[in-house]
Amino acid sequence: MMVSELGEFGLIDLLAEMVASSQDKRAASWQQLILGIGDDAAAWKGSASIQLATVDTLIQDVHFSLNTATWRELGWKALAVNLSDIAAMGGLPGYALVALSLPGHTPVEDVTELYRGMIELARQHGVAIVGGNVSSAPLVTITITVIGVTGRDGRLLTRSSARAGEQVAVTGQLGTAAAGLEMLTRRLRFDPETTACLRSAFFCPQPRIAEGRLLAAQGVKAAIDISDGLVSDLHHICRASLVGARINVDAVPIQPAVKASLGDKALQLALAGGEDYELLFTASAGVVERAQKLASCPVTVIGEIVPDKAGEVSLVDREGQPFTLPNSGWEHFAKPAATGQT
Repeated sequence: MMVSELGEFGLIDLLAEMVASSQDKRAASWQQLILGIGDDAAAWKGSASIQLATVDTLIQDVHFSLNTATWRELGWKALAVNLSDIAAMGGLPGYALVALSLPGHTPVEDVTELYRGMIELARQHGVAIVGGNVSSAPLVTITITVIGVTGRDGRLLTRSSARAGEQVAVTGQLGTAAAGLEMLTRRLRFDPETTACLRSAFFCPQPRIAEGRLLAAQGVKAAIDISDGLVSDLHHICRASLVGARINVDAVPIQPAVKASLGDKALQLALAGGEDYELLFTASAGVVERAQKLASCPVTVIGEIVPDKAGEVSLVDREGQPFTLPNSGWEHFAKPAATGQT
């Protein structure tokens, strides 16, 4: 059945039923929900914490191609990029609103697969999908808004709190998602294990919610999630904080499968590829050391914040020699859109 056959309200009813059946009564978001899908607005009991809100959009043939992505992967990623923004603030996501535009000839099964991907990730983080909008359009557009909160102590991670003398660190490994995009767009062939690793990193990133909350609790004040690329996103912190940064490119953690499959290009992908959705943060050596001991994923020191050259990021190798990067990262409107960047 096509979406045009089911109709707008039939599709809304179907998706509402899917979401309702996914409710996890153990999650605080569902316990506090008063009204979900079906009214003019969602309603839930308020919190004493600081409220957070973020919104992001995936557009067909700009951010994704239906020739390479499954609908379930699209659902996962569309929600993941928003949850990652909440993680970058040290927050806890609670509610999601989904605005979906698509052609009338879209099979209903594809849309339900999209929602299965969203629901799967939402359940992992106790997020309630509570409404949104459906409309017709010549291409598929997925816009998701996520509402979250900070801890009761009100600690926030921001881009403007980096200070000279702090270390620069990242969670996890970098370049894997960009390698996945490279594999898909260039139709590269690798062994099944590598292929699965790169595809999963690109389409199904894991938002670092727990890690963001841990960093905030340990006293980290400056952070951002890596969406546009390590260097580009560090520029955001430096500009907002009026500081500079120096990165040792040889310290940047790279997935071994990326090095093995893409060789010398692996470092460029790790520095500028983007869409890893790992957390990039700055803090004193003592705070970083505590985070390394407590985090469930690797935390790697890759550089330092410097007082001069505000807004600039310099790259050096292990000998301290300058390293030149051809491309620092993704920026909308600065160049022709490359399918896959968000």
